[in-house]
This record gives sequence, structure tokens and C-alpha cells, in this order.
Amino acid sequence: MQPLRVGILGQGRSGWHIHAHLVRQLPGLFTLAAVADPIKERREEAIRATGCAAHADYRGLLKRKDLNLVVNALASHLHVPVTKEALRAGHAVLCEKPLARRAKDADDVIRLAKQRRKFFAVFQQSRFAPYFRKVREVLASGVLGRAVMVKIAFNGFARRWDWQTLQENMAGNLLNTGPHPLDQALQIFGGNDMPKVFCLMDRANTFGNAEDHVKLILHGKGRPTMDLEISSCCAYPTPTYQIYGTRGGLTATPTRAEWKYYRPKEAPRQRLLLKPTDARTYCSEQLPWHTGLWEADEEEKNLFDYMGLRFYRNLHAAITRSEPLEVPPEQVRRQIAVIEECHRQCPLPKAIAQPGK
Repeated sequence: MQPLRVGILGQGRSGWHIHAHLVRQLPGLFTLAAVADPIKERREEAIRATGCAAHADYRGLLKRKDLNLVVNALASHLHVPVTKEALRAGHAVLCEKPLARRAKDADDVIRLAKQRRKFFAVFQQSRFAPYFRKVREVLASGVLGRAVMVKIAFNGFARRWDWQTLQENMAGNLLNTGPHPLDQALQIFGGNDMPKVFCLMDRANTFGNAEDHVKLILHGKGRPTMDLEISSCCAYPTPTYQIYGTRGGLTATPTRAEWKYYRPKEAPRQRLLLKPTDARTYCSEQLPWHTGLWEADEEEKNLFDYMGLRFYRNLHAAITRSEPLEVPPEQVRRQIAVIEECHRQCPLPKAIAQPGK
């Protein structure tokens, strides 16, 4: 089988440093056939590095008939309209995140792809993060008991002043960074139904008018409470994951996870006391703890390549052998619905505030 011929719309950070970079690392599966970017220097760099064709206007690339996949790596607010153009032009499409600002827009794109019988996927590579897979593995083992609360923190301290700080560009931490932890959170939350959502958003260190601090709670009957933070004003970041379970807990960063738990059969036998204790103290016992540890290997420490290459391999298998996508568009749609509800609860003024105040 010949490598799939890929055309990439946009040669900015995502188009060049992520998608072109990943495609070039999988020469047996993909070849970079064409790029589109209005900036001449970026087109020339792609030609020099790969020998691909280059277009100043993305519409020129969409007219090509020799492509097996078009990657939409244009600015966020162009994801929906240009993905529709690409599908109507007869292309299979991979769209960068965020797919859309509203669930209706996600529905429109998914429906169009089905009507045209064209392959469509969204680049949500964090589903392949090794630390996330380890978290899910430990949860699935049952050693922690019932997961009561799962805290996920994608935090740091930074000021930002680029185009992705403006609401009109589908900006803000929830749409920029949020699709990664929110996709993970929804997988742990489980099911396909819409969770109950509570959200608070603020503008702290940004120079734009979109949020850079998000606190999001997802909850529902029989589900763990998901506590998600995406903040740019956290000078002392906590671990990426903290899990509270009925038999133990877990803490994890992208390179290390550790957990401890007790086995009910090994725990001291207790019975409920209905009267004050004779010792006039709180209950106390020594539980026999068991522990587990995971540390990333060298390949896993190169997180962006690790996730991205596995995503692209899954993408190739889905296109060429009809294998299931690890992240089907319908699951991305639920993510967009949560983001839309967050913005409904937390409308921000369009005016640009001074950072740090």
C-alpha cells in the first residue's frame, strides 16, 4: 500500500510543528503532498524541507484530486467553515481541536461528513497520553474501590497576548487547552449522556478578552465527581491527577503515577458504635496499605510525539482498514456541548481588561 497523501491547511504552530512533524515521522504510512499558507516564508520552508507542493490560498489545495487526507490546522474560528468546504470538495478530513464553539456546529459537520460519505476525525491526541492510560488502567482494576472524585489540573502561571486570547477567535483556556483534559475527564466520567455542569471562569493574566482561568465540575448520579482546572494564574501547580476512592487513592503527573489501596479482607473488622466511645477519642485503625508505581520510559517522556504518533497510526488504520477511531467525532461533540454550557453559564464581557488586576 502506498503512503496516504496528506495536504495540510495552515503552517503555523499546529500545522508545521505538530501535523507536518508527525506525518514526516511516519513515511511508510503518510507523505506530505501539499501545504497551504498565505505566508510565503512558511510555504518555502515546507518546500525545502519536504519537497511538497505549496499553495498561498487553502482553496487551491482543496481543488487537488491527488490527496487522501486534508488536515485543517487553520485558526480555530475557521475549523467549522473550512472543514465543511473540504468535505464538500470530496476530501477526507482531520480537523484540529477545538472542533467548534457550539454543539450545533459539531452536529452540522458530523452530519455533512455522513451525507457525503467522507471520513472525518478530530485531532484529540491526549486520549493516547501514557499517564492517562495508566490512570484508567488502575481505575478499571477496581483496587481503589469506587471513584468518588477525580481532580484534573492543567495549570500553570503565564501571561498571554496572542490571537488565541480573543473571544472572536474562539479563544480562551477552555477552548485552547480544555479539549485535552475535558476529553480525558469525560472518558472517566463514562456513558454518553450529558453530565451536569457547573463552571466558573475568570480573566486573570491574559491581555485579551477570553478567559484564562477555568473551574469546571461535572457530576451525575452514579458517576464520580470530576473536578477540572485549567488556569494560567497557578504559581504552585498540583499533580495532574488526584483520585479519591473508597479503598484508596492515586496521584499522577505526566511522567509518574503512584497509588495506594487496602484490601477489604485484610482490614480490621469494625462495627458501628451508637454511643460515645469509652476512650473519648475519634475512631482510629491501621489499614494494611498496598502501593503501586508507574514511571514513564524515555519514549513516553516525549509526550507530544508519543501521543501524536499513536493518534496518526490509529487514523491510518481507520482510513485504510476501517478500524474504529479511538476518538470518534460523536464523543468530541459531547465535549463541545459541555464547553458551550460553560460559556452559557459564564458570559464574559467583550472589553479587554488589564492583566494582573
